[in-house]
Amino acid sequence: QVQLVESGGGLVQAGGSLRLSCAASGSIFSINAMGWYRQAPGKQRELVATITNGGSTNYADSVKGRFTISRDNAKNTVYLQMNSLKSEDTAVYYCNANIVRYYDPVRDYWGKGTLVTVSS
Repeated sequence: QVQLVESGGGLVQAGGSLRLSCAASGSIFSINAMGWYRQAPGKQRELVATITNGGSTNYADSVKGRFTISRDNAKNTVYLQMNSLKSEDTAVYYCNANIVRYYDPVRDYWGKGTLVTVSS
């Protein structure tokens, strides 16, 4: 089995910062891209940021310049540093990873999500 466990969500005032973490565990051979998605109430899940195993990053326009994604390949962990938070960043944030397992086809795995609430 593979598990993705997020942490670091919470309540923060507008303009503040939070750092999310997501650790992958289980029978993992390697991890390709990792990323963060979010879903606000009444809205569809949307991409926030992704990072390849080589370190190339991609961001949604709405978070460019404010959020930074990074990863520690040795720990199978991806991070999201969120600065200058706005009320519209309020959402459940989900971790995603494209994982290669022994004897199984490569596929995407999802965490259960961590709630980020930004008060104005």
